[in-house]
Amino acid sequence: MPPTTDLGARGERIAVAHLTDAGLRVLDRNWRCREGELDLVARDGDALVFCEVKTRRGTGYGHPVEAVTPAKRRRIRVLAQRWLAAHDEHAPVVRFDVVGVLVHPDRPAVVTHLRGAFS
Repeated sequence: MPPTTDLGARGERIAVAHLTDAGLRVLDRNWRCREGELDLVARDGDALVFCEVKTRRGTGYGHPVEAVTPAKRRRIRVLAQRWLAAHDEHAPVVRFDVVGVLVHPDRPAVVTHLRGAFS
């Protein structure tokens, strides 16, 4: 696996652990369709959460959460619509979260979870 793919997979594992520890129930991981991929879909009480995970080794190019650009947000909204059309899940609230993971070789990862990061 290339280093960036390995880093991304590690970040997603860390994000899943963080979210489940926070009480969310992960419904889907790395769901794909023609338009792209959703990193995580979870349930948080009555809310259905579409979560983008960004992982970096440092902040030289900005914090990981900054990598979720307006174009990426638009794509995630489209993917969420596709996911909802393909699954029998209903929720009164749909939320879009971003989880940023900073991994360090000599200390624990730092996780930033932005609930409702965009609409």
